[in-house]
Amino acid sequence: MTNQHAEFVLYTTPGCHLCEQAEAILDATETAFRPIDIAEDIDLIERYGVRIPVVADTLGRELGWPFDQTQLRSWLLAS
Repeated sequence: MTNQHAEFVLYTTPGCHLCEQAEAILDATETAFRPIDIAEDIDLIERYGVRIPVVADTLGRELGWPFDQTQLRSWLLAS
């Protein structure tokens, strides 16, 4: 399902129940991703603090919460 040319990251933080839901959706669609904990970086906190979870790719595209499997698949295929 994943685009072979893009690397996906999930901006997240520990204890975020929405982030756990997003991880489950990524896993269900077999989308490989690298979690990035925003709590360790002030710039990421400022950018994503009230928006997480956010999936991003190396092309600069972002998919913010809320999203479901169908929306994630559409976003992945649009790359």
